[in-house]
Amino acid sequence: MSDNILPAHPQPIELVDAKRRIKAIFIGSVGNLVEWYDFYAYTAFALYFAPHFFPSHDPVVQQLNAATLFAAGFIVRPIGGWLFGHLADRYGRRLSLTLSVLMMCFGSLIIALTPTYATIGFAAPALLALARIIEGLSLGGEYGASATYLTEIADPEHRGFYSSFQYVTLIGGQLTAIMVLLLLQNVFLTHEQLVAWGWRIPFVIGALLAITAMFMRRHMQETDSFVAASKETVKRQSSLRGLLKYPREVAIVVGLTAGGTAAFYTFTTYMQTFVKQTVGLSDLTTTYVIAGSLIFAAVLQPIYGAISDRIGRKPLLIFFGVAGTLLTVPILTTLAGTKSPWIAFLLICGAWIFTAGYTSINAVVKAELFPTSIRATGIAVPYAVTVSIFGGTAPAIALFFKQQGHEEWFYYYLAGVICLSLLVYATMRDTKHTSAMHRHD
Repeated sequence: MSDNILPAHPQPIELVDAKRRIKAIFIGSVGNLVEWYDFYAYTAFALYFAPHFFPSHDPVVQQLNAATLFAAGFIVRPIGGWLFGHLADRYGRRLSLTLSVLMMCFGSLIIALTPTYATIGFAAPALLALARIIEGLSLGGEYGASATYLTEIADPEHRGFYSSFQYVTLIGGQLTAIMVLLLLQNVFLTHEQLVAWGWRIPFVIGALLAITAMFMRRHMQETDSFVAASKETVKRQSSLRGLLKYPREVAIVVGLTAGGTAAFYTFTTYMQTFVKQTVGLSDLTTTYVIAGSLIFAAVLQPIYGAISDRIGRKPLLIFFGVAGTLLTVPILTTLAGTKSPWIAFLLICGAWIFTAGYTSINAVVKAELFPTSIRATGIAVPYAVTVSIFGGTAPAIALFFKQQGHEEWFYYYLAGVICLSLLVYATMRDTKHTSAMHRHD
């Protein structure tokens, strides 16, 4: 060897550690994107597959039946939260995350392969209901396990930033479903093909993505917190019984989630219906407006997460609570009265400026409330229950008020729920400074 050739220097430990964490964050969050893609693909393509599963000559009845099964996915989410939270706390975050995405794969495959009502009769909607229950269980477990994993794998100084990618991928899942819809509608298939068989394609895509994510997660590293907790001699007990030891923390999760999840589902799931029916934009324009606002929302998440690492979690939550209470009614009122897609886009982005104060950091706040041995269950179960009550019902409540001729009542309802959460934000401790992340039992 020439004397002029110097041996390669090993990479600094800090750089190696950063690469390890980034890889783990990517693998941990990519499954979240897949799960939410599958979940939202159901709503995006219900218009096309509902006639194949529900025997009715009334399209409204068909859509109502499809919406009812969508709601069923929310009802079982607390059960999924408990099941996968228990697995994550007892047997590891990796196992729970791998099994949850595998279950989502099964749900998508059932929808993609189930024969129509004309072929197998009532077995068709029964199988569709089974698929939705499987997907609801999977999604209920994914949130708690992924929030726990992303928070534990991050270094203490950047937990807010790293954990914010949970909602980046969550929003990304919905964006992916919308993009697949746009491509199938406008590029690859005719309307007749989409109605006849093309609606099965997004669910096949979802199943393939889920399989890919499952294999990626099989080799993901376990978190140091879980490994350390596993080495300690602690009394193992029922996860729900263990959760009862933390009533204050459970109440905080419920309180801080209520307003945030209602706002999130309003400005994502329901907003497409609102812009189309109330504002009166065309289908294609509505899709572009919603897709653009979701991209804006995804960009905000890591920015707000990084800010929380500097100033704390509580200021951002209070910002969301105050702005949401004061601005929700004016924004939705103005949005309902406009006919301009650009103004609609800007108003929805305006709502995201304060809504991101919740979405970007809610995972890390919940994780910092609980010790390692109960963390996944503590995040998942009260969150899933609250989402079922306040999040999944938001579109239905809005449509009910609209049907009654008082759509504006929903604006005040949403502002009121956010205001209730504001009371929790104002009185809770800042978890960045009083974190339980170092505690294992």
